[in-house]
Amino acid sequence: MKKAVFPGSFDPITLGHVDIIERGVTLFDELVIAIGVNADKKYMFSLEERKRFIEETFKNQPKIKVVIYSGLTVKFCQEEKAQFILRGLRNPADFEFEKAIAHTNRKLSEIETVFLLTSSGKSYISSSIVRDVIRNNGDYTGLVPDAVRV
Repeated sequence: MKKAVFPGSFDPITLGHVDIIERGVTLFDELVIAIGVNADKKYMFSLEERKRFIEETFKNQPKIKVVIYSGLTVKFCQEEKAQFILRGLRNPADFEFEKAIAHTNRKLSEIETVFLLTSSGKSYISSSIVRDVIRNNGDYTGLVPDAVRV
């Protein structure tokens, strides 16, 4: 069984994430969307809200499970018996950053990282941009799935 973990903070999940998840789920028997806990980060949405947003967005997708985790992603993957980490790339800067993490993860484990390019119409969307739009009372509804629209 091919199992992948798609890790992130998902604060909040965006249509860019949805794009990667919808395309990535076709490659694997199971896709674990793993919401990472980072005590040093200040989040706009609580862990419970972020988990609910994702579960609601993918409620009709039986190959997807949503889990909260902390610690090293490769350790979590090993606990989940996942052979792959799925990551989305928006631009060359993402690639350089993600490449270093992928090499480190490969050094620490046998887990391979699979990169998917975000679709061109969604490549400009990031959670930080969405949070900024929300903070400034802008219309963010075209950037996130329906579940996030509060």
